[in-house]
Amino acid sequence: MFGVLVVRLPEGRLGFLRAFSGMLAGRWDVEGYVPPLFDREARASLEPQGEATVKALFARAEAMRASPELLTLRAAHAEQSARHASEIVALRERHEVRRKQRHARRAELTEAASKSSTPEASAHAAELRDSLHALDQESRGDKAERRRLEATHASERSSLEPKLLRLERRLRALDRLRHMVSRAVMRRIHDTYVITNARGERRLLRSLYERAQPPSGAADCAAPKLLAYAQAHGLRPVALAEFWWGAPPPSGGRVTGAYYAACRDKCGPLLPFMLDGLFVARPRTFTPPSTTPGSLSILFEDRWLVVVAKPHGLLSVPGREASLSDSVLTRLKARYPDATGPLLVHRLDLDTSGLLVAALDARTHSALQRQFVHREVHKRYVAWVDGIVTGEQGRIDFPMRVDLDDRPRQIHDPIHGKPAVTEWRVIERRGDRTRVAFFPLTGRTHQLRVHAAHPLGLGAPIVGDRLYGRDGERLMLHAESLTLLHPGTGERVTFDSPVPF
Repeated sequence: MFGVLVVRLPEGRLGFLRAFSGMLAGRWDVEGYVPPLFDREARASLEPQGEATVKALFARAEAMRASPELLTLRAAHAEQSARHASEIVALRERHEVRRKQRHARRAELTEAASKSSTPEASAHAAELRDSLHALDQESRGDKAERRRLEATHASERSSLEPKLLRLERRLRALDRLRHMVSRAVMRRIHDTYVITNARGERRLLRSLYERAQPPSGAADCAAPKLLAYAQAHGLRPVALAEFWWGAPPPSGGRVTGAYYAACRDKCGPLLPFMLDGLFVARPRTFTPPSTTPGSLSILFEDRWLVVVAKPHGLLSVPGREASLSDSVLTRLKARYPDATGPLLVHRLDLDTSGLLVAALDARTHSALQRQFVHREVHKRYVAWVDGIVTGEQGRIDFPMRVDLDDRPRQIHDPIHGKPAVTEWRVIERRGDRTRVAFFPLTGRTHQLRVHAAHPLGLGAPIVGDRLYGRDGERLMLHAESLTLLHPGTGERVTFDSPVPF
């Protein structure tokens, strides 16, 4: 991330400063850019030794992880655990067969005894008791066999697990020690950052964060560097902007040349203190496009459901503010005042146009939602993307989640993300743009927009995408076709909405 700060010089003229977040090409200092905030001498006395200690502990832990003894014990334990589980399952299956046989035999004996009325009944009763006792003995024998097997397993584990647990404890202790040393070094490094605000007040960096634990890279972003330099040199900040330049990060969500707000985890606690004493414009709140959304076209309606064509610029559901009350849901409620249930079955982004389905009763709504959840609804979207897409068709499959530092943006996260799958096909190429058909198999927020823009997807943001690409007259994304099972008639029906671009 790069940043530019417009400043007013002491003599009244305007000037500007520039900075980059973190390091540039492995360097803290690059000519023409403001320097970092930390005390160089203090950091130079701490960082090399601390880094060497942490690396040495890491090397010891990695050597232990790769040691033949630990690897052999882990493999033996895994094999032993799998064998024990298999033996328990096999024994349980044998015992279940025997139990059913005993149950059937008891039923036969009881039924035969109930039908016997001969003089020999007393003898039959004795035989019945003996037979039932034998069956009970078999049941107790199965339980004893289970206990013997479990005892054998426990004995086998006792010869292996203590050795493995001892090595695992040593490894965990090394990892904990490395983390403790690393945190201690970082605390001392963080204390080389002294932050000054526009009132001249000075604070240690750690004091500005909850539990005195700043995240990695705190105060190394472009904005804090620029503000600190301006304050230190008597320059009054006027306007600040940060933008991304270069290849997108692995998580996506950044496009070269696009402007972005300051991050919340690193700069959120820091910038309010640094800006204290300056006039700061109020944060911008989202407002819909200035153009009035078009009318809501009713493409199909019956006693069960309604299909509409949503214009771009119209919300699917009302926003929290009074100014955001106009929406598809609001208009549908006015048109169908007797409808029950939540009406809308799914949603489209504000900037996306196309087909939306609403249910006029709760039962229909539940039936349609089940189809969406179980991926039984076939959807086709059409978009113009900004770039020449390689290939003619394909499948994009990578997990996504919301960017907690920059809502409502979504990012790629292979660990915490939820599955997101889209199939695509090129329709047309024109100039430096590609017309693409998207077939989403899941319904994640901004799925098509992220899958288009991310390098793991098409690497070409949708034209007019103000979040993942560049702003334009409109987002060139339209929900063109929708096929589902009609809950009222049981027929497979398809609805279409012509693409307006």
